[in-house]
Amino acid sequence: MAINYVVQAEIVDIRTDAPLASDSFLVDTNVWGWTTYTRASLGKRGPTPRQSRDYPTYINRAIAAKARLLRCGLSLAELAHVIEKTEREVFGVQDSQNKEFRHNYPAARARVAAEVKTAWEQVKSLSAPIDILINDPTTDAALMRFQAQAVDGYDLFLLEATMRASVVQVITDDGDYCAVPGIRVFTSNNAVVTAAAAQGKLLRR
Repeated sequence: MAINYVVQAEIVDIRTDAPLASDSFLVDTNVWGWTTYTRASLGKRGPTPRQSRDYPTYINRAIAAKARLLRCGLSLAELAHVIEKTEREVFGVQDSQNKEFRHNYPAARARVAAEVKTAWEQVKSLSAPIDILINDPTTDAALMRFQAQAVDGYDLFLLEATMRASVVQVITDDGDYCAVPGIRVFTSNNAVVTAAAAQGKLLRR
């Protein structure tokens, strides 16, 4: 079934956009993974050729333009989860055997830890941190956002971090972000770009 995106954000197609020195971007977790984790395509649900090409290319263009790339520490948890899942699939263990993989195969677990460390060190070398305190006001705000906007649990806190840091530009392939008003989404997600064009939300800079 096709996704019926109601676009509230401004959408920029990264395939035709040139980053500017004045740009600041929060980079979503999957984009960091496709840029820094060299074995990402080995998983059962690895990145598509478009994702593997478009996002690292745009990140490199942003770096060359001296744009500011930002990370949120919460992305480490999601990135570690994705890397562990991919390494488990490469190792040949079923999803239902996640605990067995983690505890019964120490050499494989060590590889997971090394891959996560390498990827996160690259993320840190390419970006500056934005911080968020996960307290009651933050979780209350996240819960209100969850009721109003179709985003998942990880994204709730990334969005809270961006808003509190006054950052409105996000590089992501996640179509959920297009439903968030007040931000600008930089993406090559064809469904989002098409919906944005039809709804007058596609921005050409």
